[in-house]
Amino acid sequence: MPDQAAQALQPVIARHGAWASPLSAAALATASASIGSARVHGGRLYWTESRPDEGGRIALLTFDDGGRVTEITPRGFSVRTRVHEYGGIAFVHAGERLLACRDDDQRLHWLAAGRPPQPLTLPGLRYADGAATADGARTFFVREDHRAAGEPRNEIVVLDPAQPPEGTVLYGEADFVAFPRPSADASRLAFVSWNHPLMPWDGTRLQVGELTADSLHGLRTIAGGDAESVSEPCWDADGTLYFLSDRDGWCNLYRWRGGAPEQVTRLDAEIGVPLWQFGPASYVLLGDGRALARVCRNAIDTLALIDLDRGTATPLPLPYVGYRSLGRLDARTAFAVASAEDDLPALITIDLRDGSHAIVRRPAVAPPLPTALVSRGEPIEFPTTAGPGGERRTAHAFFFAPRNPGFAAQAGELPPLIVTLHGGPTAHHSTDLHLTKQFFTTRGFAVVDVNYGGSSGFGRAYRERLRGQWGVVDLADAVAAVRFLAAAGRVDPKRIVIRGGSAGGYTVLCALAFTDVFAAGINYFGIADLEMLAADTHKFESRYTDGLIAPLPQGRETYRARSPIHHLQRLDAALITFQGAEDKAVPPEQSRAIVEAVRARGRPVAYLEFDGEQHGFRRAGNITRALQAEMYFLGRVLGFTPAGPVEPVAIDNLPA
Repeated sequence: MPDQAAQALQPVIARHGAWASPLSAAALATASASIGSARVHGGRLYWTESRPDEGGRIALLTFDDGGRVTEITPRGFSVRTRVHEYGGIAFVHAGERLLACRDDDQRLHWLAAGRPPQPLTLPGLRYADGAATADGARTFFVREDHRAAGEPRNEIVVLDPAQPPEGTVLYGEADFVAFPRPSADASRLAFVSWNHPLMPWDGTRLQVGELTADSLHGLRTIAGGDAESVSEPCWDADGTLYFLSDRDGWCNLYRWRGGAPEQVTRLDAEIGVPLWQFGPASYVLLGDGRALARVCRNAIDTLALIDLDRGTATPLPLPYVGYRSLGRLDARTAFAVASAEDDLPALITIDLRDGSHAIVRRPAVAPPLPTALVSRGEPIEFPTTAGPGGERRTAHAFFFAPRNPGFAAQAGELPPLIVTLHGGPTAHHSTDLHLTKQFFTTRGFAVVDVNYGGSSGFGRAYRERLRGQWGVVDLADAVAAVRFLAAAGRVDPKRIVIRGGSAGGYTVLCALAFTDVFAAGINYFGIADLEMLAADTHKFESRYTDGLIAPLPQGRETYRARSPIHHLQRLDAALITFQGAEDKAVPPEQSRAIVEAVRARGRPVAYLEFDGEQHGFRRAGNITRALQAEMYFLGRVLGFTPAGPVEPVAIDNLPA
């Protein structure tokens, strides 16, 4: 008689895609609660956490005197700014008073324990990226003024409780501003500015001016230009101004002491990040001649201690692959939000004496997936289309194999592949734990995260491969990744799915319109019509396509040539599309138009639009519904039956 224990360990034979996973769509949606921005005040940590089960609300928390986690925001108050629509850091201390931006009215409110929030600013004005003087008497913000018709105005303002509630404008001569940072003695203010058609990763200027009580004068440009991106200015106590610049092709640390800027680090790596959201903290000055910095090589982060005199970087051997929101808690301790390959992001502290760390806060959910089921990313580099001069090029990706010890494939069956494309398109994929990937790999899918030309984390030259080539380079790299994996016998070339959101969704639609490589596409609020995007999107991205494609009206033919909605004659794949009804970055008209066009083409198509959602879904119920719809759709299109209950979705033109 066979050993019963050995029998119990035998995996179940089932088709890829039909494996039963412990990670349900509902569990994933709940576990999508995450830690956002972290700051310190008075030796105490403050941070935000998303609450998908509360409609996507973002709460502000801290530790009380007993070390217990306590929420500062009352129920119903969501801390979020919509400056540039993507927002970013939305709270700041002004002395002992805490200011936070409320999502539903975009006004700044005073917050105090046991008291109702008190609005400070006027309707029609949005605020972000606050920084206060050491005494808390004045607080500087990026303000976006929506009170008049046309494009909103972006300005640097100073708020003082004794002044008018909208703040006093210190600077408003550029299209965009960021990082208003007062010096330690409040005598100077540094900030970053840029103008259309540049994006902040293309070219910005770091400016410094002399501060009086209500004015800024004597402005001078310290660094930057149309082909240099500068960011994250930070004053040291001695008046030295540190900042990040990519003038040598990599985002390194520099300083200014009144003369010419000096380069501090010379790393073939990226310290900073593209400025999609306000208030990134990629490094922190430690007050002892060192800085702690995030160092990104090939899309994987490490932490390093930087000797500011020598410019040397000493890595800290911590078990994480992603870092953000770095800060200094006290003379011996730093903090960061850290991401691992097998667990959800956590708020950690780092002992600066010995490099040890401690987890001080995890999201308020249990670990959703046993480590044995986690598929870990394998970095791959593969040949792709040649450069403009015919030079050989390679692109990068991370491959995640199917992983579920309880199941095995049928003999000879190769896994279907989901090609995933990040948004931006200047973001990048890493190997940190993303539960959506694991949702698929535990069900028998392979996943490849493509860091196509244009991605950050590989230097400015790699990112600029996409200049004028959006819809070409990204698509070619996605196809090259598929061919590389198929040639290696790792995936089924007849069951290739492409998935992405926003800019990644655009590449999904291009893949279906311009190639025959993919059996299906999963599109989250992607761009179907580039001219419509240029006409309808918000101010921050309204000229983005000038650099990604061409200026208008000169480039109109190129826009039409690369817009999927005009080129569906050869589309033979299935498409499912998801859209937020309140999306300002990619309005719903884009998704509705492509779905209707594919429907008229007679190809299988499904569409779900969610009320109350914007550019990215935040509500647990909607996240759950979308994932279940994806699995049902893939089962019908690829010919398998998903394990467990899956809520159906209407699919038009599906063959019987």
